[in-house]
Amino acid sequence: MKKTGIHHRQKQTRRSVLYIPANNERAMEKATGLDCDTIIVDLEDSIAPDEKPAARNALEDRLSRTGPPGKEWIIRINALSSKWGHDDIVEAARLRPDAILLPKVNGAADIDQAEAALRDVGAEPAIGLWAMIETPRGIANVLTTADTAHRPGGRLDCLVIGSNDLSKETDIPLPDGRQFMTPWLMQVVLAAKAAGVDVLDGVYNDFHDEAGFLAECAEGHLMGFDGKTLIHPSQIGGANEAFGAGKDALAQAKAIVEAFSLPENAGKGVIKIDGRMVERLHLEQAEALLAKAGIR
Repeated sequence: MKKTGIHHRQKQTRRSVLYIPANNERAMEKATGLDCDTIIVDLEDSIAPDEKPAARNALEDRLSRTGPPGKEWIIRINALSSKWGHDDIVEAARLRPDAILLPKVNGAADIDQAEAALRDVGAEPAIGLWAMIETPRGIANVLTTADTAHRPGGRLDCLVIGSNDLSKETDIPLPDGRQFMTPWLMQVVLAAKAAGVDVLDGVYNDFHDEAGFLAECAEGHLMGFDGKTLIHPSQIGGANEAFGAGKDALAQAKAIVEAFSLPENAGKGVIKIDGRMVERLHLEQAEALLAKAGIR
């Protein structure tokens, strides 16, 4: 399928994606210096209902004083069906983040509504949309949601697991019940890969449980997630390590690229490297890995 939406832009590295409440001035100040790849400034779950307008104003005030963070940054708004959603998306479009994260996306209609709202306010085409997949219906409809990325002018760039809401909706406790969510999580991963968008694993709530967090990161990497959403800066290093390319993988990728570039291998579909048959699909994987690591 031809990629006509926003997601064909240069691939971003999103190993570690940290949530920060929009009204937490101290956390916002520290965000620029953190080693996370992306921050999500949150107007939704971490903000009490009676504080939401003030949090939106606080975000606007801070950005007017300091400018945007020096890394990819996202604004998570309240659902457009809520009484705060419309004002949130209007303000978010004006603040020009890299993307706007939509909560509780149940299907393509939610993406349609958000894209229409952004068109109505004249939002810059470069502002992407991320979708929280955190309800049973959202899981069931995830492929149609992901496929909106391919529409002309489509803004969808990333799917994000909302594990806590999914736990609440299905009565499956976390982290012990995560194994029973695995088929649903893989459904989201598969939809993201089919559509060519990124997909991020959900948060691990106990940031004091380093062993449990690292185990879940390792599992998420094996499942095909591009990175993990985080609730505390102490989790950044573990996520970067788990979802980053290791030295051995990078060395192997470089060897594959170099081998295919040799004159004697020009035009070949299969070559042998260290006694192992390597196809051009492995070359594509190697090039993608090096590009994601910022190595050309």
